[in-house]
Amino acid sequence: MKIIVAGIDEVGRGALAGPVIAAAVILKNNISGLNDSKKLSPKKRSYFSDLIKDNSSYAFGSASNYEIDNINILNASLLAMKRAILNLSVKPDLVLVDGIHKPDLDIKMEAIIGGDALKTEISAASIIAKVYRDNLMVEYDKSFPNYGFEKHKGYGTKEHLDSIKINGICSIHRRSFKGVK
Repeated sequence: MKIIVAGIDEVGRGALAGPVIAAAVILKNNISGLNDSKKLSPKKRSYFSDLIKDNSSYAFGSASNYEIDNINILNASLLAMKRAILNLSVKPDLVLVDGIHKPDLDIKMEAIIGGDALKTEISAASIIAKVYRDNLMVEYDKSFPNYGFEKHKGYGTKEHLDSIKINGICSIHRRSFKGVK
């Protein structure tokens, strides 16, 4: 019997605004060319995201900026991962997690440092999580046009920090983060 392996990764940990997003992916077919989402162009990420979704069982989990402020970014990232795994329609036998920390679930897990570049399941999770969060930040840009979320996706660029100085913070900012406080 083949074991069901899921990969999980999160994006948005270092951003000053918006949620942290995790994706869990169980690939049904092998997809060649996958890599850490940060090593792919936006066009390639978008292409692979559609391909991954067509060839996998996947789910997302998130933790809001309020949860991040209340329980810290590490715990919020683990919460988002836990939610993504629990949202899967298929229960995995093994979860490969990018990094050194694992969410608290009664499922066999293996933490792999740099896993998003080493394991296709984690690469797939990295890619769809990044595309999902980037698209979400583009949507937030429509509600909060003074911050440039469409461009920097909530990360602490000079443009973003300058916009906070000029406009103050908005409801999706992480109040506990340096540069926002």
